[in-house]
Amino acid sequence: MLFDFSIDRGGTFTDIYCEITDQDKKTKFSKVMKLLSVDPQNYKDAPTEGIRRVLSEYAGSGEIGRDVKIPTAQIRSIRMGTTVATNALLERKGDRVALLISEGLRDTLEIGNQSRPKIFDLEIKKPLPVYERILEISERIRPVFSGEDISSTDGIIEGANGQKYVVLKKPDLAKVEQDLNALKAEGEITSLSIVLMHSYAFTEHETAIEELAKKVGFQQVSVSSKVMPRVKLVKRGQTCCVDAYLNPHIFRYLTGFVHGFDEHLMEKV
Repeated sequence: MLFDFSIDRGGTFTDIYCEITDQDKKTKFSKVMKLLSVDPQNYKDAPTEGIRRVLSEYAGSGEIGRDVKIPTAQIRSIRMGTTVATNALLERKGDRVALLISEGLRDTLEIGNQSRPKIFDLEIKKPLPVYERILEISERIRPVFSGEDISSTDGIIEGANGQKYVVLKKPDLAKVEQDLNALKAEGEITSLSIVLMHSYAFTEHETAIEELAKKVGFQQVSVSSKVMPRVKLVKRGQTCCVDAYLNPHIFRYLTGFVHGFDEHLMEKV
């Protein structure tokens, strides 16, 4: 038997759908199951429990105990959707984040794009940013103006979008490393979000800072030019911050999930 699992882990219920293929007869049938997402008296993790029950019933090797790793030789694929990240965002249970942004733009993400669902509301309530510290990076590039004579201008580069840019100031990487070391030494911030003004077209500055951050020891470093390479700074920056806020939480969940299976699971997922 070969097993293809599709799992939706919600906040209350987890739905398991499994397509089971008989290798000899080439026939296929399905198994559907619904479990409580949280039921600590009976199991640690609902998706793992659902897979264990299906394999126990159909794999032909008998009951698989909850105290042993689940064998994966017959599992062909596992697809899982989960609200783990959504719940963590709503409940503000992500990791602690610092924002690294171009100098002079420290308030840009908090100001946002000024959209107002209730335009005449005199008391606008906005959610607090997911980042709690800000480091301004002294760097600046600008697009070349239409019709501008750049024949005598130094520092001209061509962006990924084909637009030409003038490098006005490169980041002082020694100062950035010093600031990151000080931040790391405090022991409170665990994730970084790097958001520079024109990185959607010119990624070099963000990439250099990313390498420094990993050298210093930050495990989660989200880079806006990789997370969402688009021109709008606000949306790109907010998305990058959420990525830094939630990715460690998702990774810990998936690591715990994988821990319940034998060593071949990652080759199959």
